[in-house]
Amino acid sequence: MTELARSASERGELVLRRRDDQALELRVNGVFVMDAAAATSERQLAVAGMAAVASPRRVLVAGLGLGVTLRAVLDDPRVEQVTVVELEPALVDWLRSGLVPGGAATLADPRVSVLVADVADAVAVAGTGAYDLALLDVDNGPDFLVHDANADLYRVPFLRACRRMLDVRGALVVWSMSQSRVLADRLGAVFGQVQTQPCPVRLGARDETYWLHVATPAARPHRGH
Repeated sequence: MTELARSASERGELVLRRRDDQALELRVNGVFVMDAAAATSERQLAVAGMAAVASPRRVLVAGLGLGVTLRAVLDDPRVEQVTVVELEPALVDWLRSGLVPGGAATLADPRVSVLVADVADAVAVAGTGAYDLALLDVDNGPDFLVHDANADLYRVPFLRACRRMLDVRGALVVWSMSQSRVLADRLGAVFGQVQTQPCPVRLGARDETYWLHVATPAARPHRGH
């Protein structure tokens, strides 16, 4: 195991390291967050979001991670603008410096804007209908929080703020380490309908399943003439 970078802030410690299998691994306050070898669910987060809206021109990606979700978003030719909201400036610097392979090119894409901020603040000041799609992956989900303050991101007031920020046909997709009935119920109440999608991943010698909660507006009933 080789430590590549470390950063400390009032929120704790962020560590980037290369494992013996050469995969990059990101840890926050000693808690495993993600690695580059098992990034299926991070890519699927983007794929599920793109499938949920007809025209994902303007996308908000909350949580940069190792840039996997962002790269998958940029692979869709329909995307015209992506705003990445990341709380930790060091993580942005590590990608821009090339410490994370492919990171510099990804952030240099002219469609990408990076906002170093708390996602709650960024959503609060976003214009009504500013985005077509929002992808939320800033913690391990409501049941396995790295930062306790992030619990608010899975509660109704923040979800309503996301709904206001999105186009009337827009969607919100939330990544979680576990399937959360409470989160699904809240998303359904705010958006109209929600689907939970399993994402099987292989972590070293064991199999895990992560979950995507896809919230979309309820279909409007057809009215005949």
